[in-house]
This record gives sequence, structure tokens and C-alpha cells, in this order.
Amino acid sequence: IVAQHMRMIIDLVPADAAKLIYDQLMSLTTTAADKKGAGLIVALIVSVFGASRASGGMMSALNVIYEQEDRRGILRSAGVSAVLAIGAILVGIAGVLAASVLGFVQDLISGIGPIAAAVVRSVTWAIAGLLASATIGATYRFAPYRADARWQWLSVGAVLATILWLLATLGFGFYASHFAGYDATYGSLSAIVVLIMWLYISAYAVLIGGLVNAEAERQTAIDTTTGRPHPMGDRGAAVADMSAALQGAPHR
Repeated sequence: IVAQHMRMIIDLVPADAAKLIYDQLMSLTTTAADKKGAGLIVALIVSVFGASRASGGMMSALNVIYEQEDRRGILRSAGVSAVLAIGAILVGIAGVLAASVLGFVQDLISGIGPIAAAVVRSVTWAIAGLLASATIGATYRFAPYRADARWQWLSVGAVLATILWLLATLGFGFYASHFAGYDATYGSLSAIVVLIMWLYISAYAVLIGGLVNAEAERQTAIDTTTGRPHPMGDRGAAVADMSAALQGAPHR
């Protein structure tokens, strides 16, 4: 049942990483009931801690992209990274549940024909894309230390990052399966290496989307921050406080 309902996710990520995720899910679902609760709590704590560290790195990188100096204290930075991490985990859980529900629906209507199956698959991918774009957009808005950007100035980069992530995931999965030879090089550690490489590639996709958003803000004189419009230089965001168009030359 786990393999059937997780088929979309398992088919998407690189094979070695998918095997690692699948093995962990099977281990969790087949664990004795008296051990499952404690194991789940430990796994969640480790996941939140690891995701918080990753969120902290993403915050630092986005501050560089948006040309911001992060003046948040240690506790506030840790709190923001933890909130972003927990939010991403909750969105991931929602995506898994959506994939499971839609997979179950597809099984129920499989006798109707290929058109119905294609519709269900399209809805599944649309939901996954919307969840990914919303999560990435929230990261762009809350991770950098700056005045919040309006959502319309975040959406282009979020959609672009989602598309790049999907293409990069499919491309890296094909490369890792056919050319990389991670099994011969790393042996039993190959699944972990592939998973880490995939996470790095995913992070670069998100950063490219953030770079596009930052450049879009830099190329307009319109106030891109939330609230009432402020004059340039008083907007609380470096890329919104400078306009390459008004300066008459590209920003360097």
C-alpha cells in the first residue's frame, strides 16, 4: 500500500534517493506498534533539526541575493529557520497525503478509462506544483532580512524555481541512474550521496528563482514591498531601494 500510494514521489526523485526514502517508510510502517510512536517522535525531531539547519543556510544565501545584512539575533534567526522548516515539513506531509488520496481515487476510477486516469494524474501534478510554488514563495518572503515583498513579485521566481527543480530532478535522476556510477564509487553509501546531491541541486533551483525575483525588483521604480508605497531609499529592502532603470545602467 505504501509503495502504491507513494508511486508518484518514488518515480520522481533519483532512484537511489527514492530507495532510501522508500526503505525508511517501510521500516516505519512495519515497526511494532509499541515502538512506532517513539521512533516517529525521534524521526520528527531529527527532521526538524536538519531542516532548520538547511533553512538557516537558505536564509543566508537569500540575504546575499537580496543584498541584505541579516541583523536578526541568534534566537530570532533560529526561530525563523525552525518555522520555515516546520512549514516545509507540513507542506511535504500535505503533499504526501494528497498523493495518497489521489492515488486511491485513481484506483477507484481506473475502470472508467485512460482519460479519467490522465485527469487524476494531471490534478496530482497540479497540486504538487502549487504546494511547491507556495512553499518556495513563502521562503522568498520570510527568509531574507528585509521588508516583505508583495506576493506578485515573488510568484515568477517561485514558479520558475518549481519548474527548474522538476527538470533538474528528472535530469539528475537519469544521470545518476545511467552515467554517474555512484554504486561503484561509494558502494552502500551511494543512496545517501545521491540524496545529498539531489538536495543541493534543489537548493540551487530555489536560489535561481530568488535571483530572478531580486533582479525584477531592481529593474523597477515601483515600490515592491507591502503596505503603503514609500519613496525609494525608505522601503527597507536593498533591491527595492535602488532602480537600475532610473540610474540609466544595469546594477553591478
